[in-house]
Amino acid sequence: QLQLVESGGGLVQPGGSLRLSCAASGFTLDDYAIGWFRQAPGKEREGVSCISASDGSTYYADSVKGRFTISRDSAKNTVYLQMNVLRPEDTAVYYCNPDPRYFTDPAADFGSWGQGTQVTVSS
Repeated sequence: QLQLVESGGGLVQPGGSLRLSCAASGFTLDDYAIGWFRQAPGKEREGVSCISASDGSTYYADSVKGRFTISRDSAKNTVYLQMNVLRPEDTAVYYCNPDPRYFTDPAADFGSWGQGTQVTVSS
């Protein structure tokens, strides 16, 4: 069974930090570009960040640039999203996904979404 599992979410105060993990089994994450996405209540799913498989280049949405960092750990077959200076508007369920169709259409649903991990930023 091929599987991606998100973890690391939780409740944090504004200005705090969290590190999310996207762990793969059944395939090698280094062979794929990986995107992080999020969906807040009542809003469409949006792209947050992605990392390429070819040259390791990264992309960040304007809303998180300078605060979030995406990275790979090949030995652990895991992609991370380090989230710093968190704001209440970062509150959402966060997902990872290697399907390139979502990189341009993050609100679409072609299947393959996992459970995600909840991030709540509140005092």
